[in-house]
Amino acid sequence: MQIGYKLSTEGFGPTEIVRQAVAAERAGFDFVEMSDHFHPWLSSQQHSANTWVLMGMIAAKTSTIGLVTGVTCPSFRYHPAIVAQMAATLQIVSESRFTLGVGSGERLNEHITGQEFPSVSKRHERLTEALQIIRLLWEGGYQSFEGTHLQLDDARVFDLPDRLPEICVAVSGPASVRLAQELGDGIFAVEPDPELVPAFRSSGKAGPAFAEVPLSYAVNEQSAIDSALETGRFALAGWKVMSELPNPVNFDAATQTVRPEDVQEAFACGPDVAKHLQAAQPYVDAGFDHLVMQNVGPDPDAFLRFFADELRDGLHSLTR
Repeated sequence: MQIGYKLSTEGFGPTEIVRQAVAAERAGFDFVEMSDHFHPWLSSQQHSANTWVLMGMIAAKTSTIGLVTGVTCPSFRYHPAIVAQMAATLQIVSESRFTLGVGSGERLNEHITGQEFPSVSKRHERLTEALQIIRLLWEGGYQSFEGTHLQLDDARVFDLPDRLPEICVAVSGPASVRLAQELGDGIFAVEPDPELVPAFRSSGKAGPAFAEVPLSYAVNEQSAIDSALETGRFALAGWKVMSELPNPVNFDAATQTVRPEDVQEAFACGPDVAKHLQAAQPYVDAGFDHLVMQNVGPDPDAFLRFFADELRDGLHSLTR
């Protein structure tokens, strides 16, 4: 079992994110994960720095902790050739600590270039072509690709690592699982769906299965609930909404009716170790072996101390 820390690039500025990553390594986390967004979810969050720049800085300031994008869309505002180059470079400078998490994208981040943001099936087609291009470039040499949506013309990634990064595909149902089976090494998920990991494993692949565990740590439960309501309520909109709204102001409007009891139901809130372990258990039962602690509490340092002193050993000991 690997335990990771979700760095909230939407909630904190760039230098603070790097500082938290260094602190997470000291606290004993196995990896840090961060989203790859252009916009924050909510207007109140006020941040969304470039994830790849941050990952390079974190790689330079740490020595053991893994680095994971959770997740990058390599098929709209990024061309997959650029992602292939960035991922290869980061794998080299981090000394093989990087995992490339990928997904089909959210309108929140991908509409900014003025491209059409199509239906889910078309987004899956684009992601499939993007991963084919990345895999092709990682074979070395000059490569070309002519797809329905994406093209590559006589391109080469000159600096390739001795060990390529693993690619983990965001999954939520049969179509995305099939895509992960074909072109991924592992999977990403945000719900403890008991069908996802076995479906992926049926292909014979044994790569990592990541899942985000929503929690809000604070010294009292009410402070944890208030913080989750302020900065984490976007997650209660559901994926069909989260993938389609274009800007933070739209998420502000869409989540106005979220109540404290709603976030209390969705997030493990407060200082009770047993409650946080109980929240993580369904993900373990579903077969996930890389748990990401997605803390939306008000004090990151207090949570890191709580993890190191009280939560870490219990998480590592969870079994199916």
